[in-house]
Amino acid sequence: MTSRTLRRRLHHGDVDGRNREHLETSGFDSLSEPLLANYDDDNSVSQGRRVDDIWDDQRRMERLHWTSHFSQLIAQWTQWLANIVFGSGSLIGRILPLSSGTQNGLSRKLFPSSLSPLQEERLRHLQQRLEVPFDGSRVEHQDALKQLWRLAYPGRDLPALKSELWKEMGWQGTDPSTDFRGGGFISLENLIFFAKKYPDSFQRLLHKQDGARAEWEYPFAVAGINISFMLIQMLDLQSGKPSSLAGMRFLELLKEEEMAFDNLYCVAFQMMDAQWLAKRASYMEFNDVLKSTRTQLERELALEDVFSVKDLPAYTLLNR
Repeated sequence: MTSRTLRRRLHHGDVDGRNREHLETSGFDSLSEPLLANYDDDNSVSQGRRVDDIWDDQRRMERLHWTSHFSQLIAQWTQWLANIVFGSGSLIGRILPLSSGTQNGLSRKLFPSSLSPLQEERLRHLQQRLEVPFDGSRVEHQDALKQLWRLAYPGRDLPALKSELWKEMGWQGTDPSTDFRGGGFISLENLIFFAKKYPDSFQRLLHKQDGARAEWEYPFAVAGINISFMLIQMLDLQSGKPSSLAGMRFLELLKEEEMAFDNLYCVAFQMMDAQWLAKRASYMEFNDVLKSTRTQLERELALEDVFSVKDLPAYTLLNR
């Protein structure tokens, strides 16, 4: 496969799941140990086989053994070189990962590159945000929930903190605070950021205005919390320093914009809804759609000409 094919930008059809780009696996992945017959010399002679034939078989087996051994050495050296190249953040490091396929996503560990002071500061601030759990007893967290309601339903009366009305937004119960679990306060901040930065897209997803919807739709707010959690896992943000390919590519985005995570969240939410519609999914298939969204987002992050969230092909979905 040529580098031109690997570098090809994904089209919008890829973003919404209608087209699947096929990326072949590397030759090393397809190597397997040859099936060698278990010869018995006495039986071979008794069956009229010549000594020369036996020597030929042994030579062939030795050649197969050394060919396989040499191929494994090449694979190990290739991995070692790839780790060095990936760590340097060079062009090749952005292209080669696609050749290994997307079956396991882009989550394999790499050698992290050094960060600038600005990147370190922004990463530290983001990780501090991740450590804050949602606490329904804290006034500032209650105020954030109220702010989300006002952004979602301008002009409507604000409900009590425990009310059936919260279900309209896609919370599972009457008390939104019970739905955060591992999402933390940052997942609420993500929803608020989405509503403020991209209000049209936020409203379309909240009210399920795009496409032919399923009878049993995903709950908007809870889906948003799941997307936050998915991004944290995908970007390896709970490590001291992200070392997955997606995490390292995200650090480059963080160098360009302080709110890269929040903007990426908005793209991921819109991408998830596009995948949902393309798959004609319903509630029970949400996890599968979320996995597809993660795979697609990892692929876009790996593109060589992505330097900010706005460079992602799926970003255009936010500005329709």
